[in-house]
Amino acid sequence: MQILATYKTKLVEIAENFFHPCAKKNDYVLKRHQSFVYSHLIGATVALALFPIYLYRLDTLSAQDVGILLLFISPLFTVAYLRYSGNLAVAHLISALNLALFVTVGAAFTGGLSSFLLAWMVIVPVEAALSGRREVIVAAIVVAIASLGGLYLAEAYGWLMAARSFTLSTEALALFGIFTATSYGGAIAMSVQQLHEDSEEFVRESERKYRLMADHATDMISVLDQRGQAVFASPAAATLTGLAPEKLLESGVLKLIHISDRPLYMTAISNCLNGQGPVNVEFRAKFTDIKDCGTEAPMQAGASTYRWLEMRCKAVPNALKDGELQIVAVTRDISSHKDQEITLLQARDQAESANIAKTRFLANMSHELRTPLNAIIGFSDVLNMELYGRMENRKYADYARLINEAGEHLLSVVNNILDMSKIEVGKFTITPEPFNLPPLLTSCCEMIGPVASEKDVVVEQKFETDLEYLYADSRALKQMVLNLLSNAIKFSHPGGKVLVHTTLSEDTVHIDVIDYGIGISSEDLPKLCNPFVQADSSYKREHEGVGLGLSVVKGLAELHGGALTISSELGAGTRVRIDLPLRPPQLTGDDYKENKAINTSEEKGRRSVVLFNNKSKKAAKG
Repeated sequence: MQILATYKTKLVEIAENFFHPCAKKNDYVLKRHQSFVYSHLIGATVALALFPIYLYRLDTLSAQDVGILLLFISPLFTVAYLRYSGNLAVAHLISALNLALFVTVGAAFTGGLSSFLLAWMVIVPVEAALSGRREVIVAAIVVAIASLGGLYLAEAYGWLMAARSFTLSTEALALFGIFTATSYGGAIAMSVQQLHEDSEEFVRESERKYRLMADHATDMISVLDQRGQAVFASPAAATLTGLAPEKLLESGVLKLIHISDRPLYMTAISNCLNGQGPVNVEFRAKFTDIKDCGTEAPMQAGASTYRWLEMRCKAVPNALKDGELQIVAVTRDISSHKDQEITLLQARDQAESANIAKTRFLANMSHELRTPLNAIIGFSDVLNMELYGRMENRKYADYARLINEAGEHLLSVVNNILDMSKIEVGKFTITPEPFNLPPLLTSCCEMIGPVASEKDVVVEQKFETDLEYLYADSRALKQMVLNLLSNAIKFSHPGGKVLVHTTLSEDTVHIDVIDYGIGISSEDLPKLCNPFVQADSSYKREHEGVGLGLSVVKGLAELHGGALTISSELGAGTRVRIDLPLRPPQLTGDDYKENKAINTSEEKGRRSVVLFNNKSKKAAKG
């Protein structure tokens, strides 16, 4: 018994591996593949068994008889095709064509239109019907009719070979043909009936599964007609609306939706029916707190409130009405998500208000600090120049120089804070004008020269192109480059160098400031352009500064329609690049040729660009 069980197990494994993987996706498809394979294997076996009888009744064996043998075993090739392709419809079509060819060839050698095999031609479309595809059946009918037409023409023009002689009578052969065709047709009918039963069982099983899912899902699953009214609702309707599914169908979904959200709901239904794919819509629906909901006891009315619901719907064909669509919708309660969204929006508004208040405070503070700083710097300059007499004690001169340097540094910080504040509130104004870029960069390098010499750093320049007509705010660009040069020198090693490099690509100029100093770690790079942020944020910092330079440069570059990018490697140096368009994006080429005065504004007044021609400047000076 154990040997038989093992043998049976191996046979089952061989049978499972014999079918294409797509046939194993569900039991119904697997049964259809099994029915096709087993019936064709049996048919080929029976044909091979009958072939010796066919040979015995013949007087002689010819090459045509060998061809007929190949037709007998052709179902095996069809089974092999199904095994490797998994396309059952094409396999049925091939089988029907093969049967039509077999009948046509057989009839050609056994009397043409009077052959006993013509009864099998009726089986050709019946064989194709097993595919369940209308186009396959139509193709089989066309092939059968064409085969009959070909036999008729061959017989009319005398193209048929002499009919083979059989020991059986013509009536016996005709009876044999009708009997075998009827038997095969009956087998096909039994297969169709079995497939029909399997299909019904598969549908019932699928319906049970989907019904089980719908009954236990927390989201409401519903089916809507083209007017947006529900024709089916899952039990979750009681949780979302307070109404049992049957009560919901009676009252209608539209009546529960808030009157302000009904247009959104109907628009979603319309978009879904118009083929826009799955559609999401959020709306408020009335929730009625009804006691004893879903029981046989009389329901008592309770308080009504509104809940936020989200519905995702998709149009599908109506199985009961051809050419008509219905909508399958899944609805869930998102009231808690809406509450969180409102809380986040309030927090965002509060943060923005606090940020605006901070920016205004910094701007006001900067204005207030500049007045006394100007006095401190001015009087310290007077002391340094000894305009009212020489200071006998040199310590006083040193103190005056320190006061002047500290005042200059503090004024620079205040100016950066003021610029950053203006950029954030959209009040920083840039004035683009045409100028030559290399002289401006050379001027920046000369201005920063004393600081570089003090740190023993060499500033080199490399200009790959002369930009005679760069349209930008020269003052703002000089401020950007000086900030970058100051940072590069600050973080360079003594004896090192800083390179100012310009390149041009299409309509963009790239200004690189490269140092070979301490570099920046990858963790610190993303936050460098935030105000008051430095890569070294520890309490004991080795380098001075408040972290405003890069944020100001980034803001000024964006006001020009450009960008600031930073690439660095810790210990190997840093490359900071300013990308600027050759001309502001708000102005066209004609505007530049004519040098018209143009005012533009973007992003709620974040920037204002004014271009004046040379003539208007001269007139203004006059």
